[in-house]
Order: sequence, then structure tokens, then C-alpha cells
Amino acid sequence: MDSYLVPLGVSAAVPFGGRHLSGLALRLEHDLLLFDCGEATQFRLRAAGVRTGPLKAIFVTHLHGDHYYGILGLLATLSLVGRTDPLTVVGPEGLAKFVDATPAMESRQRPFEIEFVELPPTFSSGVVFKGDSYTVRAARLDHTIFAVGYRVDEAGSPGHLNVELARKLGVVDPVQYGRLKSGEAVVGMLGRVESGEVLGPPLRGPSFAYVTDTRPCAGGVQLARDVDLLYHESTFLDKDAERAVVTGHSTAREAAEVAKEAGAGELLLSHFSARYREGDAFEDEARTVFPACRAAVELQRYDVAASRNRITNANGI
Repeated sequence: MDSYLVPLGVSAAVPFGGRHLSGLALRLEHDLLLFDCGEATQFRLRAAGVRTGPLKAIFVTHLHGDHYYGILGLLATLSLVGRTDPLTVVGPEGLAKFVDATPAMESRQRPFEIEFVELPPTFSSGVVFKGDSYTVRAARLDHTIFAVGYRVDEAGSPGHLNVELARKLGVVDPVQYGRLKSGEAVVGMLGRVESGEVLGPPLRGPSFAYVTDTRPCAGGVQLARDVDLLYHESTFLDKDAERAVVTGHSTAREAAEVAKEAGAGELLLSHFSARYREGDAFEDEARTVFPACRAAVELQRYDVAASRNRITNANGI
């Protein structure tokens, strides 16, 4: 797997039946990103075999305790293991005050710098973090308090090189093939050849969206648009749809409808209410709308671009 994610907790509100509170680790080529940080997140990372050394940023969706109370324990652990690299924490206004108000957690006591990127209640959408080879965007969701979801887009790559065409144009040196692939022009046996003459359209990089806690909304669809893997809350089943409306959550069917409308490649369901013991019912309900769907399993690794890879392999491209 090039980029993969690991659900650390898939339970809504309270730990139940072996399920833990919200958290998800996204491993990119060089960086680790963490989405939400429920209690005991540092234990879940260890159980998943995910090292915290590459951790670059934490993204919190909203200030309900099951999504961010674990940040204090995680920061304490990072301090104790000797972290000195800076860390970015993104989320709603109030996060910095929460951390700084905790004894031994205020900025003058920490061995590493934290840059807080706080989103005001007026926030709608926009880029909130950039890595060397990826961009993280956020968009407002529809919950009982101010909440946002996130989307990660990795950098793309040049299109496929048409070697046969390049040869016809007089380019036979493999070194020149590499230069064409990188976007340079070369001078072959028959003259100058521009990369655009022999390269196909640029290839889009892998993409991932994290959408929780929320009712189905425009912000969720925006984040999920043409995404490879959508991780969407499905707190309730359709039989409890009224409860979903009251509490600002989605049903499995509604999550599937978001995935379908957005043209997502694959859907992972999560954030299950304690009133349900098994995930099969969520899958069954969602698959009637969106077949490429699974209930997330804690500590399992999921390939971000799996759906795209299956299509590519099937077409022999």
C-alpha cells in the first residue's frame, strides 16, 4: 500500500463492545496525519503498530469530547518519548485554550512547538494544511455544534509516456524518456520533441475524505467529490432515522447516498451507535444504494486508492 488508513475507533459517543472512540490514522509516503483524537488514542496507535514519529498534524472535527479528549494523553506521550519536531493541530476555535489550560501542557512546558490552526464558526471551506506532496482541505458540516470534515489530496504524477510515438519522433535514448516524463523537451534524431507531444493527461493522486459527525449536507458532498475513499459516519440505521435527525447524525443509507452523489470510489462506514452490536446491518443497508461499501474495522489497514487500482488492473492500463 502506498497510502493507507487505519481506523483507531469506530464507536459513537461511548466505547462499547470492543469499539473505541473516534480516531483515524492516515499514513502517507513520509507523513502521518491523525483525524480526531478520542480517549486512549495513543494506546490505539500502538495497538495498530503505527509509529508517531512521522506525525505531522492532528485534525479535529468538532468539540464533542469523544472526538478530542484524547489529545492531552497523546501530547503527553509525545513529550515523554522526547519529541522535538513541531506539530500542527487543526480544528474549531477553543482547541488551543483547552490544551494550554491543562497543567504541564501550556506552551512554555512543552518540548515541541504546536501550531494551532483554529477555524472560526463562520468558516465555510478552504485549505487548512499543506504537506510536501499533499493538501488538506476542510468544509463545514451539519451537526449540533460547529463541525468540519476534511479531505486529503496527494500530488499527482505525469501522464503515461507513449514510447512508440516517441520512437517514431526520433527519441530512442532511455535517458531522454525520463526527461520527457518529467516534462522536459529533448532533441532526438529527428529534431526537438516536446513532452506534451508524447505524454498522456496527468494522473491524479490518491484522495481521501473524512466526514463525521454530520447530517448529509453539501459540505460532505463537496469533500467526497470524486474521492478514492470516503470515510463517512453512519451512526444509525434507517429504522432510527428520526433519532439521526435529532442528534445531527447520518444513517448508513444516507452515507451511501452521499457517496453516490459525490461519485466516490469506495465508502467506509464508521461511528456506530452502541445500540447496534454488529456492522453487517450497516453494510447491508448502505449497499442497496452504494455497493462499494464496507463497515470499518478497527486497526485494519485500508488502501486509499484501492478502488482505482482495481479499475486500472482490470483495464490493463
